[in-house]
Amino acid sequence: MFDAPFDFFALLIAAVAFIVALRSRNQIDSLRARLDALEAAGETAMRHAPPPLPHEAVVEPAQPAATVQPVSAPPPLAPDAAAPKAAAQPAAPPPLPIAEPGFEERIGTRWVVWIGGLTLALGGFFLVRYSIEAGLLGPRVRTFLGGLFALALLAAGEWTRRRESIAEIEALPIANIPAILTAAGTAVAFATVYAAYALYDFIAPATAFVLLGVVALGTLAAALLHGPALAGLGVVGAFATPILVSSDKPDFWALYIYLAIVTAAALGLARARLWRWLAITTIALALFWILPVLNFNPPDVAPYAFHVMAGLVIASLLVVCGFLFGPPATDDRIEPVSSISLAAYLFGAMLIVLASHHADAALIVFTLLTAVTLGVAWRAPAASGAVAASALFVFIVFAEWAVRGNPDLLVMPGGPLPGIGGPAITDQSVTLHLVTAAIFALGFGAAGFLAQGRAANAIVPVVRSSTAVFVPLALLVALYARIAHLDRSIPFAILAVLPAAAFGAATEILSRRASRPGLSISTALFATGTLGALALAFTFALEKGWLTIALALMSLGTAWIAMQRPIPFLRSLAAILAAIVVTRIGYEPRIAGDAVGTTPIFNWLLWGYGVPAAAFWLGTHFLRRRGDDAPLRAVEAAAILFTVLLAFMEIRHAVYGGDIYRVIPSLAELALQVSVALAMAIGLERLRIRTGSVVHNVGAVLLTVFAGVVGVFGLLLAENPMLTSVSLEGTVINLLLLAYALPAVLMLLLSYAVAGLRPVAYANTIAGGALVFALAYVSLEVRRLYHGPSVEIGLTTGAEQYTYSITWLAFGVVLLGVGLLVNSQRARLASAAVIALTIVKAFLIDMSTLSGVYRALSFICLGLVLVAIGWLYQKILFRRHAPPQPAAPPA
Repeated sequence: MFDAPFDFFALLIAAVAFIVALRSRNQIDSLRARLDALEAAGETAMRHAPPPLPHEAVVEPAQPAATVQPVSAPPPLAPDAAAPKAAAQPAAPPPLPIAEPGFEERIGTRWVVWIGGLTLALGGFFLVRYSIEAGLLGPRVRTFLGGLFALALLAAGEWTRRRESIAEIEALPIANIPAILTAAGTAVAFATVYAAYALYDFIAPATAFVLLGVVALGTLAAALLHGPALAGLGVVGAFATPILVSSDKPDFWALYIYLAIVTAAALGLARARLWRWLAITTIALALFWILPVLNFNPPDVAPYAFHVMAGLVIASLLVVCGFLFGPPATDDRIEPVSSISLAAYLFGAMLIVLASHHADAALIVFTLLTAVTLGVAWRAPAASGAVAASALFVFIVFAEWAVRGNPDLLVMPGGPLPGIGGPAITDQSVTLHLVTAAIFALGFGAAGFLAQGRAANAIVPVVRSSTAVFVPLALLVALYARIAHLDRSIPFAILAVLPAAAFGAATEILSRRASRPGLSISTALFATGTLGALALAFTFALEKGWLTIALALMSLGTAWIAMQRPIPFLRSLAAILAAIVVTRIGYEPRIAGDAVGTTPIFNWLLWGYGVPAAAFWLGTHFLRRRGDDAPLRAVEAAAILFTVLLAFMEIRHAVYGGDIYRVIPSLAELALQVSVALAMAIGLERLRIRTGSVVHNVGAVLLTVFAGVVGVFGLLLAENPMLTSVSLEGTVINLLLLAYALPAVLMLLLSYAVAGLRPVAYANTIAGGALVFALAYVSLEVRRLYHGPSVEIGLTTGAEQYTYSITWLAFGVVLLGVGLLVNSQRARLASAAVIALTIVKAFLIDMSTLSGVYRALSFICLGLVLVAIGWLYQKILFRRHAPPQPAAPPA
């Protein structure tokens, strides 16, 4: 048998031969298809050729016009003679069909070549790495060999390109071998120069900068000749070089200088060929190299700051449409690549600030880059999307700074958890953040105001005005949280008045200008900013609970502005503010913490819930004038919710002496809640008839269901005085009136309010509940009469049982009288139900428990009443009239 090396070479030769055979077979098939097409075209031309001319009309074949000069012009031909001559010229053959490459052809002509180019580049990288690990050659020899390998690959790529360009046969659709060889050589050249500078210190930084620049420019020039294959592989290889050729002691300055040169070359190539994919890929790979600052977290942020600064400048010069060397801009539209390129480097600068714990140098660099972004976007509206991103990044930086200084902001009102809420972190100067915040507020505000009327597209001024309003208010809140710890602060209240005045002046000035794209929306945004700043001023000057009121009033003001200027965004903003207020209530239901007060009704709950409820109700009035949509429904839901919460919270506050967190409810609280829910359901039923709002409709149903569930399971079962120890002070005027009589009356009114407007079963169910609660009230009052305040104890005597029967019977008679007077069938049916219940009681309970005169009187009274009821039905309700007598015939 053969040795292993010979087996390996045999297999290798066989594989190569197989690939060559496949390629030859594909070429033969292609040539055969072309030959068959030529033969078919020739046969078609001969089949359609006209018959030959007569012998005397045959002429010598004409010579080309460029070489033959006639002596004299021939006589003109007749029309009939010219037509056959024109028809004698054969038609041009049809174009040859282009065969689509098959699977084998793609493997043999494209994929193998691409993988081979990538393998060559990786081979050069790994060769350098292996030589470092094994110590085979010295550093200088390794660097020299790497340079020779790069030059060999570049020379091979150029040689194959020239051979293809001078070939006489048209190239088949195969992979671009010259481009791939050149790309591999470029990547190896990058790695060699970088290793010579960063690993071995063979060349000075200036020399390395020049050499890397030469390689980058060479890559750019080669890609212009070889196409996108070289660009893609070259860029990926260049950005992967620092990973493959690494060192134990990384030099970040060398790394980021190298990345700056690579970025400039790649973006320059993307600009020259207008390859958007190359620009996005380059920026994404450059942003990847921000990660070392998050891993190592060194005290010196200078190299990382240089990386983002250089990248943003290069992207501004070469990528942003309409700015210096960037591609031409189309109108004033926001271009995604232009905006993303600037926003990516701003994102990197924000990460540096956060990772360095707000170091002074990092914050200054972030401020400078934000200013550059505003300037570039001012000159090139295509990058205006980066303005919105920069506003968001500014808020994130200052919000993180505020939370870092006040960890207790993340703790719920119940108290800090173990390990949370320690000493405040004050490792950075507050002065620098105040100065930068002022710069950001002035920069975004002035740019947003001055940008109005400059663009033909509405989205640009709207983005500018949005950031002009958002950034000052967001920074003001962040500074207030960090410095004032969300406590009352008159200086911050005065400071909040300044942006309110500025936004108000901007609103007044813009409202007087002629109509321009986006001007109305921007004016509305500045007006909203005025309301927001004033709300913050009140919040800072007053207690914490006023924040809820301020936001609710801000929602009202936004709704009013939306009524004046029909801008959909403002309607959504009003709904968003209402949602924020609802969320705030979930955080602290007492609004003002423990300082609610003990006075019933007139306490902090009235302000914290009543003012927002009134603001939302008035806001729905403004929003409804422009139509019924989702923002209106959201504000309507908030208005109903705050009204219900106001009533329920005030009930708990009044019943429990200010303790709104009591777990076990009482009979008085449940009675008041049921009555209030029923009253509000009646109001919503009347209101929905006028508005037709689905929110009012659903709200009325939910409140009715709530009252029914609490009434049955709370008043009739859980807190029933017959089952619990409830003291009923007062003979007639007592808690039973509130718990059973009032809900019965309200249920009766609600049943009449929904009669004819909702299903009959719905109204009858509510009326049945009213009857049950009325009967319960009558029975409990009888029980209170015999047993005193504590009705859950004591035996039921015969007199008490007789009183129940007489009372129920009298109650049924009263219902019957009412039904007869107002001609109400519902009241008569209720009377029948009560009397039927009395009859059942008489035969099942009175007959067995009563004795003597009480039993006799019970049945006598019941019989008399039943007879009287029958007489009433016969004589009054269903009286039969005698049929009319027929008239006598006339005499």
